[in-house]
Amino acid sequence: MALGPYLGYQAYRAGPGPTWLPPLGKKFPNLLFPINIENIKMAKHGSDSGVYDEHGRFVNSKFEEIFHKYARTHPDALTAEELDEFIKGNREPKDYGGWIGGLSEWKILYYLAKDKDGLLKKDTVRSVYDGSLFEKMAAEKINKKKHM
Repeated sequence: MALGPYLGYQAYRAGPGPTWLPPLGKKFPNLLFPINIENIKMAKHGSDSGVYDEHGRFVNSKFEEIFHKYARTHPDALTAEELDEFIKGNREPKDYGGWIGGLSEWKILYYLAKDKDGLLKKDTVRSVYDGSLFEKMAAEKINKKKHM
């Protein structure tokens, strides 16, 4: 089995949770599973990073705290080991569903978005939160194909 479809399926199952549900007032969900920003608060789970508050607002201080606390090798990036420490540091006692959610979300992100040196850059993580990651990845892929 190819890893791509498996990761896609796991990404769908693990997150971003029910953010693809229709905005209030609409009857049917979009089967293309877009992320509706109005529903982002529904993606919160226990043992998460806290970068989104309970109302779905981005909390910059929580985002910066990730790198301040865990990025020891490079101040603007996380190694695989530092990412593991971060995931473990967010665990709430007996929140097994949240542990699995956080682990799968961050590990999939690391697999998809780490650089050639195995670092998950701060700008890359920020692009997950602002919604631009996949647009950037698509542009990079197109650019690579042009230079081949």
